Amino acid sequence: MPEHETVGQHESPAREVGDFLRRRAEQIAGRWADEPLFRTVFTVSRDEAVEAGKIVVDALAQVADTDQVHDPDAAGFTVVREQLARMGAARSRAGFTTAQVSNDVDALRPPVENLLIADLPEESTELVRDCTTALTVLMGTLRLVVLETALSEGQALIERQRLQLMEVATPVIKLWDGIVAVPLIGTLDSARSQVVMETLLEAVVDQHARFAILDITGVPTVDSLVAQHLMKTVAAARLMGAECVVSGIRPAIAQTIVHLGLDLGTVITRASLADALAYALHKLGANIINATPGGVAGTR
Repeated sequence: MPEHETVGQHESPAREVGDFLRRRAEQIAGRWADEPLFRTVFTVSRDEAVEAGKIVVDALAQVADTDQVHDPDAAGFTVVREQLARMGAARSRAGFTTAQVSNDVDALRPPVENLLIADLPEESTELVRDCTTALTVLMGTLRLVVLETALSEGQALIERQRLQLMEVATPVIKLWDGIVAVPLIGTLDSARSQVVMETLLEAVVDQHARFAILDITGVPTVDSLVAQHLMKTVAAARLMGAECVVSGIRPAIAQTIVHLGLDLGTVITRASLADALAYALHKLGANIINATPGGVAGTR
């Protein structure tokens, strides 16, 4: 009498599936190694994909042993999250949609199901049906775990890209020895304002800057929240020993500031970046030569 027949008389269908997974781990892993989810992630060698498959099969067997094939929080799925779910996340980062990742995971079930049916040739139809049902539920829960992790990784990737874009969109320019500027373009929110402050303060330290210019020419609107962020940045720059100048306050923005009753009296402002640079150079004692259209140089 086959070993699985004896065991099957005493165990639930889920635990019978667990025993099957252990017996056929090598064959299952070998078949999975040829599936897209494994083949495209483990590109170094097929052996690497097979070993990864064995780890996942063993983890699924642990889940089946506990009769928790329907529970994505079952202990055995911890290993799956670290192994197979990471592969799903890699597929997601590579640009595959959630539906494509789902299909990749679904493709893992038929090879296992075919082996399971072939492994129970002498068992009753009822037991085979119950075992295949347990396996289907187990693989369905596996898909849920992979998709959850892929979605979480996708959201984390979007957040990282958002922060990277904010950093790229907040360059610090050295205009002169001791003078740095941050030209701001687009809407300022709390997260971006924090990046602006950190970037500016780092530049003040790195460049030993005495003046820092915040140019808001490209900022479409200024409300009380934006004004508060500007005030905090100015105050932080002062604590670092740099004088902060806000430039690019257009007439419309000036009217908005007045209507809002915002007090920027302690903040040095200039109409343009050029005016702010001229102010900073004058404070540094630099001589500014303005060449006239006729070629005659003047001094101011």
